[in-house]
Amino acid sequence: MTDVHDRATRSYNMSRIRGTHTKPELLVRSHLHRAGFRFTLHSRKLPGKPDIVLPKYKTVIFVQGCFWHGHTGCRYFVVPKTRTQWWVDKISHNQSNDLKAAKQLRTLGWRVLFLWECRLKPPKRMATLQKLVTTLRNS
Repeated sequence: MTDVHDRATRSYNMSRIRGTHTKPELLVRSHLHRAGFRFTLHSRKLPGKPDIVLPKYKTVIFVQGCFWHGHTGCRYFVVPKTRTQWWVDKISHNQSNDLKAAKQLRTLGWRVLFLWECRLKPPKRMATLQKLVTTLRNS
């Protein structure tokens, strides 16, 4: 199967995908800040470079894109029909890196939380964010 876009269009589309400061990440950060939490971002000193680091709570948060991190059973995770094996390998590698970083962080005494992009969509957003705040306050 061929791509629906020509090479230049596909390249442009892919170049616009952000790795940091994504909309789901900004939603979480905004909600946490309004709730009174203070944090740092993308700490290079920690394994996996977590999206949000709450040192006071010894907690890190990874805001995961359902497609890029292979959220099993999620409607937003669909393996592309072109270059399928390449994508499967890429997403598997991302998942492997996620598990490795989480294990290293736990070994260092950090609590690791993963928030999935689909849980931050409007129908589930407030419940997810309220649960996150409750989890942090009860730690």
